[in-house]
Amino acid sequence: MLEVRNDSAAAFEELMLRYQDRLVTVLHHLVGQRDLAEDLAQDVFLRIYRSRKSYVPGAKFTTWLFIIANNVASNARRSQSRRKEVNLETRTDNSQEVPKMEGLAVATSGFQPTRRLDKEEMRTAVRTAISTLNERQRMAVLLNKFENMSYEEIAETMELTPKAIKSLLSRARCNLKLALEPYLERGEAVVK
Repeated sequence: MLEVRNDSAAAFEELMLRYQDRLVTVLHHLVGQRDLAEDLAQDVFLRIYRSRKSYVPGAKFTTWLFIIANNVASNARRSQSRRKEVNLETRTDNSQEVPKMEGLAVATSGFQPTRRLDKEEMRTAVRTAISTLNERQRMAVLLNKFENMSYEEIAETMELTPKAIKSLLSRARCNLKLALEPYLERGEAVVK
């Protein structure tokens, strides 16, 4: 980031390549739409580039990145809540279909169709459970579990104390457990 601050285009490109996927993943969990998350990630990088001259290396770059991402996501959610959109396209999502696989190698591998469906079903259940959390809990969980940030780093990113983050994550874990309980015990879908 220090090179970006000194107007290095190559450094900025490297920064984008290094953090883009992680940023889109976190934003996707925050806003619930992949295409919107990709647009917001571009906005985050644009904001970083515009404010490059004022960057002060007081904390980790990722902390600064996710502060900006959280603000951009909050603005997008606020904007979405004011503007009601209706999608008129018929959705033809074939992501649940498993490609035909033949042969003994497939049967003995970990890519059996039922295992793939089970894993996808579990991912969907966890995504849905995470989406039931309130905004602050969701952000704390994403930064903790997907970005492996410490309580102190999350606290700095979310402008809270480490003790508040510990409490927030504890409540989030309880809420996730409640949301996932019907799925894990009885195979019922997680209700959003």
